[in-house]
Order: sequence, then C-alpha cells, then structure tokens
Amino acid sequence: MRLPDLPRPRSLAGQLFAMQAVLIAVLVAGYALFTYVSDRGQAEQAARSQATAVARSVADSPSVHSAIRTARPSAELQPYALRIMRDTGVDFVTIMDPQGIRWTHPDATQIGGRFRGNTAKALRGDTFTETYTGTLGASVRAVTPIEDGDGKIVGLVSAGIKVESISKRVQDQVTALFAVAGGALALGAIGTYLVNASLRRHTHGMNATELSRMHDYHQAALHAVREGLLMLDGQYKVALINDGGRELLGVSDEVVGQSVAGLGLPAPLTGALLASEPRVDEVHLTADRVLVVNTSPVSGGERRGTVVTLRDVTELQSLMGELDSERGFTQALRSQAHEAANRLHTVVSLIELGRAQEAVDFATAELELAQALTDQVVAAVGEPVLAALLLGKTAQANERGVELVVSQESTLDDGVLPESLPARDLVTILGNLIDNAVDAAQGSMRARVTVTASTQGPELLLRVADTGAGVEPAHASLVFERGFSTKPSGPGGRGLGLALVRQAVHRHEGTLSVAGAEGGGAEFVVRLPLRTTAAATPGGRG
Repeated sequence: MRLPDLPRPRSLAGQLFAMQAVLIAVLVAGYALFTYVSDRGQAEQAARSQATAVARSVADSPSVHSAIRTARPSAELQPYALRIMRDTGVDFVTIMDPQGIRWTHPDATQIGGRFRGNTAKALRGDTFTETYTGTLGASVRAVTPIEDGDGKIVGLVSAGIKVESISKRVQDQVTALFAVAGGALALGAIGTYLVNASLRRHTHGMNATELSRMHDYHQAALHAVREGLLMLDGQYKVALINDGGRELLGVSDEVVGQSVAGLGLPAPLTGALLASEPRVDEVHLTADRVLVVNTSPVSGGERRGTVVTLRDVTELQSLMGELDSERGFTQALRSQAHEAANRLHTVVSLIELGRAQEAVDFATAELELAQALTDQVVAAVGEPVLAALLLGKTAQANERGVELVVSQESTLDDGVLPESLPARDLVTILGNLIDNAVDAAQGSMRARVTVTASTQGPELLLRVADTGAGVEPAHASLVFERGFSTKPSGPGGRGLGLALVRQAVHRHEGTLSVAGAEGGGAEFVVRLPLRTTAAATPGGRG
C-alpha cells in the first residue's frame, strides 16, 4: 500500500511572503485603531470648544438680553436659537431661566419643561462642559450663565452636539483611513509578492531546510576537494577559498575580502586571475609549485565574479622532465646502436678481407674515443647524478649537431653536495640550462655548448655558455618569465624551462643571471649556497 505523500514544507520565499503580509496587515490595523481613538478624542474636544463658543456668543448677544426682559421670551428666542443652530452646526441651543425652565428647544413641545442636565456651576457664574443624556440623547454640551449689567444671572444657555454626530464624523474619517490603509496593504502585498517571486527564482523554490542542507554539502565539498578552489567577486576580491587553494597559493585564512592584486602572487598568475576571459589549463609557477590554472567567469546578465581551479603538477612536471631526458637518452642510444652496427660491419668486413690488424686498430680507436669522453666528464664532475646527466646530454647534443664540452675549470667531487641540495633540483637546473643552450646553439656556425660545474668557497657554481644568437639586454629579465620564448611555440609549449630553473634557484636562496658569452652567444650563471643540513634546518627551506 502506497503511503500518501507528506505535504512539502513551504519554500523560504513563501514563508517570507506570508510573514510580510501579516506584518503589514497588523501595522495597518494598529495604526487605524490608534487613529480612531486619537481622532475620537480630538473630535470630542473640538465639539466641546465649538459648543462653548456658541453658548458664550448667545449669552453675550444683546437681542437675547432684550428678549429675556419681555413678557414672552420664547417668542423671540426660539427663532433666534433655531437660526444659530443652522448657522453654527450644533444640534441644539437651549436658553432657559435661572430655574432651568426652557425658553427654546429644537423640539418645540419641550419648551416650558425643565432642562435636563447640571446647572449648578453655571449658577455660580462659571462656564463648563459635560457629556449628558438629555431629551435628544447623549450629547457633549456647554452651559454658561447670562448676566445683566449688574452681574446678576438672569438666565442660562446650553449648546451641544450629539455624541452620535461626533461618532459619525469620526467614522467618516476612519472609513477614509481604512480605504487608504487598504490601498497601502494591497501595494505592500504586491511589492512583497514581486520581491519574493525574485527570491524564489534565486533560491530555486527551496525551503530553509533544503538551503541549510545544501550549505552543509557545500562546506563538506570544499574541504573534501584536494584541488584548489578560488571564487572571486565582481571586484576581483576573494569571496571564497578552500583548504587546497590556501595551501597551493601559500596564503592564510584572512585572504577572504582581499583583492587578488594584494595577495603577493607572481605577476603572470595574478594577471591570469584578473583576466576577464576564461583561461584553460594554463601552467603557472609560484615560489615552489607548478600549477595548472583554469578560470571561468560567472555571469547572469552582468559579470558577477570568477571561479578558479588550481591543480598542483609540480611532481608531474618533474617527472615529465625526467621522461624527456629518458626519451632523449633512448634516441641517442638508438642512434649509437645504429652507428655501432655500422662499425661492427666494418670490422667484420676488414677481418674477412684478411686485414685483421686494421680491424683491431679501427675498433680500438672507437673505444678509446668513447672512453676518453667518459673519463673527461667523470674526472671533472665526480658527482654521479650530474656526471650521468652530462654524459646523456652530450650524446643528445651530438645527435643534434652540437658539441657539448665540460670545461677544464669544472671540479666537483662526489660527496660535496649537502642533503639540503637534492639531486632532482640540480637536474632541473642544469638540464634545462643545457637544453636551452643546445636549442640556441643548434644551427650556428660553430655549434658548441660549454658547461662548468665547480665549487667556489661556500657556493656551487654552474655556468652554461652557448654559441647562439645571445640574449638581448632588454630581454635579460624576461627570459626567466613563464611563457617567454624567442622561438615559435611547439605542441608542448615553450618558455617553461628557464622559469623552472629560476623557481628552483630561488627555492634554495641562490642567484641566477644571464650575460653575453665570450665569442658571442649567452652565458647563464647559477650560484647556490652549499649549506649543511643542520645549518639549513632553521631556515625551513632546502
């Protein structure tokens, strides 16, 4: 049996709409009630003032004083009182003698009867107001004395407005107020609906529980992803960065809210992050890492920011360098194997022709030439990793028509290099410098690369000179930037080798420079401090 679906909780936008509609209704109703009470009090006070003014005017009227002294005061006072009522808008004007016997009344049948109300204060010469229920119903009235020239009270005047009339005035005002309030409520409801409709679009109709769950997933995903994730707002300030991004960029937790330009990143990487167009799989270098950077702008009618992903390929780049070297070694061995086969055929042919001595001399000369090259390199550079690198690069250079020579100044014994200077970094530095020099020297009149590796006091000196076209002085600092190259870009891209050299040199607090070589070409010089492991430990680098 299928259970009935439970009602889905109202969305956050719907809850906000209901709350705002109720809030507006309560505010409007409260204001209307306050206005009703306030207006009623003001209307009663205005009625008291109006009744007092009318009563005092009648009491001071000369025609009233004259009519009181006649034998039939009502004959003259009744028409006068009705006219005053009509002109002033009061509901009654009652003129009476000091004993309270009416001379006038809106209802002529009530003339001659006793006034219903209090007159004691008026008989003492005071004017007062009160709310009293008389022959016309409840009314707000004023009672004042009529005095003759000697100050004697010769009559009383009462003018009043019925409470019913006051209530009608207030009701008319409140009705108008409720009409305005209703219009305000309708406009507020429409505005609230439009705002919440927009909110529903932005929240995709999700309720608060769903938004909270999505936020939890979002936070968990940010911490779980090992790649770097960086989000920039429309002003290129850091809006969000995960743990991987902080580690890869070498920044702290306080970078949120800071501009990318102020993070102290390398200029090419900063330029990529500030670019408005997307970047795809661009390789950039930081102080000690090789990063692949991808950027994608966030837009929704306008530029809202940029999403950046960072991938660490430092180890991969190192392995690729080693793979390129191995590939070069393999090609050199293949070529040498081909040459060895040709020489072996020559030796065999000389033996078949009966020229045994000439065959021995030919084979011995080839062995002596190869052994002499090996002896020269090993004698100059006793460090096994660098010696192997130089032998391999020599074979590679020969295959490309470039002579690679280890200078006589090279003196680097085995065991000189400290543990703080790993062989992998030396291979990166010297291997890329030699590859760059071979590229530059290839095709020149005397294609030659000279390598010097020696120790000078507390420093390791690596010098690579070529016979190529050299480096223009204006490009002396640019050649070490990622992407700079004087050659057309190949399938794998160029301009990364010297940048990797500079990164490794700076990581070991060394120096790197380029200048013109003797006889033309360029000469790259690297100096690295030969620190022991104990001395290198406090610096935290090596």
